[in-house]
Amino acid sequence: MLEFDEAESRRAEAAYTTADVVEQRRVMLDALRLAPGESVLDVGSGPGILAAEMAAAIGPMGAVHGIDPSESMLAIARQREVPPDAAPVAFVSGEADALPFGEGAFDVVVATQVYEYVPDMAAALAEAHRVLRPKGCLAVLDTDWDSIVWRSSDDERMRRVLSAWDEHLADPHLPRRLTGLMREAGFEVTERQTIPLLNAGWDTESFSRHLIGFISGFVPGRQGLTESEVAAWAQDLQGQGADYFFSLNRYLFIAER
Repeated sequence: MLEFDEAESRRAEAAYTTADVVEQRRVMLDALRLAPGESVLDVGSGPGILAAEMAAAIGPMGAVHGIDPSESMLAIARQREVPPDAAPVAFVSGEADALPFGEGAFDVVVATQVYEYVPDMAAALAEAHRVLRPKGCLAVLDTDWDSIVWRSSDDERMRRVLSAWDEHLADPHLPRRLTGLMREAGFEVTERQTIPLLNAGWDTESFSRHLIGFISGFVPGRQGLTESEVAAWAQDLQGQGADYFFSLNRYLFIAER
């Protein structure tokens, strides 16, 4: 698993401000259809950007709580400003499969790029079900890493790098199982959609540029990859200029308790 120390947390925050992920949040907020005064839980709230945007959407009569296991992420989130007419936002330490909240505490629970890290999905979904009110909404966004298309001058090296990268997750292909898992947990899936991330042409402000940094820090020593091989992999991508191409699909599931 990735360890989100202060440096990695700051890298994640930068990745979340790229145009790709800004658009992802817009799509998610549209799908949530948040109402004024609702109570919302952000599971795996990271640097708190989505939590702040949801707080602005529900207004001062609502409330947003964020939970994350990384103290570095929590420190960043707690420093994030929200508009004066937004809901209050509070962040606490915790895990997705052991939520520190009472039954029926929330109208909405969101989990963005979180559940693919969770080994016990049955427990995590049972916890989301427990803390939601009847007819409450669960929104889950995760990646199927088999959807990745990434241009490289060495396809075999790219295959090894991506195979090693899969090791940072409990399930790199979770979306293909989510419908059944959510149904077994007592949810009715009401909406599914794909959110593509597309970077064509090298851009230092793209999501995939930050992803290269995460991967470069994680994969050396895995799948037989050396530090020099991984450095050559990253250099190859950065040198492609206008021919650079990256595409990845994320999948959004909306369900009702």
